[in-house]
Amino acid sequence: MTTERGLVSPTKETEIALHEEIILAKRQITDNLDQILTVLPERVQTALAPYLEEHSDLLELVLDLGRPAEARFGNNLHVDLRPASDDPTDTANEVTLDDIDHVTSRISDFGFDNRAGIERTLHRISCIRNRSGRVIGLTLRIGRAVYGTVDIIRDIVESGKSLLMLGRPGVGKTTKLREVARILSAEFRKRVVIVDTSNEIAGDGDIPHPAIGRSRRMQVKRPEEQHAVMIEAVENHMPQVIIIDEIGTEQEAFAARTIAERGVQLVGTAHGNSLENLLLNPTLSDLVGGIQSVTLGDEEAKRRGTQKTVLERKAPPTFDVIIEIMEVDKLAIHHDVAKVVDKMLRGQLPRPEIRVRNTGGVVEVVQKAELPPDRPGEKSGGTYGMTFEPESAAAPAPAERGGFGQSERKSFGQSGKTVHLFPYGVSRSRLERAMANLRVPGVVARDMKDADLIIALKATFRREPAKIHEARGKHIPTFVVRSNTYIQIESALREVFGLQPTVLPTDEEAAISEASDAIEHVQETGEAVELAPQNAYVRRLQHQLVERAELGSESLGVEPRRRLKILPNTLV
Repeated sequence: MTTERGLVSPTKETEIALHEEIILAKRQITDNLDQILTVLPERVQTALAPYLEEHSDLLELVLDLGRPAEARFGNNLHVDLRPASDDPTDTANEVTLDDIDHVTSRISDFGFDNRAGIERTLHRISCIRNRSGRVIGLTLRIGRAVYGTVDIIRDIVESGKSLLMLGRPGVGKTTKLREVARILSAEFRKRVVIVDTSNEIAGDGDIPHPAIGRSRRMQVKRPEEQHAVMIEAVENHMPQVIIIDEIGTEQEAFAARTIAERGVQLVGTAHGNSLENLLLNPTLSDLVGGIQSVTLGDEEAKRRGTQKTVLERKAPPTFDVIIEIMEVDKLAIHHDVAKVVDKMLRGQLPRPEIRVRNTGGVVEVVQKAELPPDRPGEKSGGTYGMTFEPESAAAPAPAERGGFGQSERKSFGQSGKTVHLFPYGVSRSRLERAMANLRVPGVVARDMKDADLIIALKATFRREPAKIHEARGKHIPTFVVRSNTYIQIESALREVFGLQPTVLPTDEEAAISEASDAIEHVQETGEAVELAPQNAYVRRLQHQLVERAELGSESLGVEPRRRLKILPNTLV
């Protein structure tokens, strides 16, 4: 059957209608359209009615002083509403101050972000003001709760990974956030808290819209306070999931990283159309690990086949998965953000997984994710994870041990005499506790000149070598420990007195031990303690340990020197 250009054959028209019915059967749409129409002036309602009978995809209404009201539908259809006549020069069609006052008197008060709403609906009304603060323009955006729109990424939502959605305005980011909140809170019974800055996710008023399920909603008084409310949510309400719309400032990005370090699943949106845009945004690039310039050595640059100065990811990404919303039913998904960012910084463009929902409502993967192979000398991981092989606490470097040799070690263990140990940068109480537990003949010397052996902390040893040289001049051996933890101190005493050595802890175990000792110190003294820098995963474990001790904690600094600070209850 042939058809004229621009027309659809009856058979094709029937097929399209059938597909639309299938999709709508899977999606339930709640728009509360009547409630926003009732706030409009009667003459605008009358002019709009014929278009609503023909089109069901009304997006927003625009009322600007001195112009005809405008209705905007899907597919870029814009219609001027002329209730008086079709004459475009007829001033009777223009919006007046009385029309604007008619609307503003029937909605909630405008906030600091010039946004308002209608009680228990998802509609958003934004205003334009003149210099004196008078409202002279309104944008009434239709809010819809679309149930079933998240089935295209449901496997990712259920995985517990933190995910960030990107996309242009109006593509459906907030709609998907709302549905994610409903699924996680109502179906999976998780503790979900929504940080709702503009009341756009859960609607206007104090009672949230049913579309968010059992999620709790925290409102934000001022947009610039969103980052503080994010931290308040995780500290006060013990959420398993936090949902944030429009992460747009450096403070909010920093708060998101702090939340992720505490083991809370994050689901959010950010300004930007793609991962490349986000990576080049200096304000928000920290969400995907951030960028730093690194200078390589000659051999390393030659091995990699690159210039000496290269860009590297400086920290673990805050979000595990990035979803680019290309269209309402077409998504590009980056499943491993860390590896994808590393490849991008090396000039290699990974292929994301692309999912679409076809006309039959079935989700299809039309392109599988693919990472370019590593080049010679390369490996994913960025510079945030670079570590140097530490000297074992049981085998310090000879230059740092002040001539402390094998024969001296045996003499301490076999002489039976009391050994006077001077702690240089090492906790005196932990040293005494370790000696008591091991039952070795040792006491803590009050002065370095009275010591038979100095046990020095590595950082202090390197910062103040003059005193160590003075001790060497007096032939006092020095034993260096890597960190001021009980495990390291006990390991040192075992070697000093020739006891059976223990298996040294991993970096993770040492960090946990350090946190435990610091918690004990804070509980005893009430003084805050900063821990050694650790990666994001270890900091998360330390945060959890502090929470169990009912103390406060915060992350300080930037990668790779980012670290935990443990606070007493009075500072929480």
